[in-house]
Amino acid sequence: MEDPESAGTAAPPGLSSLLPPREFLRSRKGQLLLAESVLSFIIFICYIASLAASFMMAPLLEFLLALFLFFAYASKLNEKFKGVHWPLADFLRCVTAAIIYFAISIAAVSKYSDGASKAAGVFGFAATIVFAIDFYITFNDLVTFLKQGSSDSPEGHKTEDEDSDSDSD
Repeated sequence: MEDPESAGTAAPPGLSSLLPPREFLRSRKGQLLLAESVLSFIIFICYIASLAASFMMAPLLEFLLALFLFFAYASKLNEKFKGVHWPLADFLRCVTAAIIYFAISIAAVSKYSDGASKAAGVFGFAATIVFAIDFYITFNDLVTFLKQGSSDSPEGHKTEDEDSDSDSD
């Protein structure tokens, strides 16, 4: 029997197959999603170690959502599943995350006096800025996406609808 290491020159697809492509990691969206995931995880850890542990669910959910979208965009699921409006889902995620992080960061910094709560609040403000940048960029992409969708529809639909309204009279 032949030794599998000497059989081929390509390395077997192990854990490296789970890593996203370098092109995506260098893209603006990839860097934003990676920053959102890292910040959300750090905030989650800070809230676990703090007196403000009741706030830990929001960073955990945002971490999981950012991680899901990171791998969804990296594996190009947005191109495979056209039924999901990816820019809209991403925009709503970013807007809600920015608002929630801003609110819980204010509460953590003002209400709790331990260091972990203060650290979570500071990282929360940084995450608010990152999510705000992401939803601004995603909003521009969403506007382009919606304009593209409206230009694809023929203008004949308006005349057909107007004709059917006049027929019913």
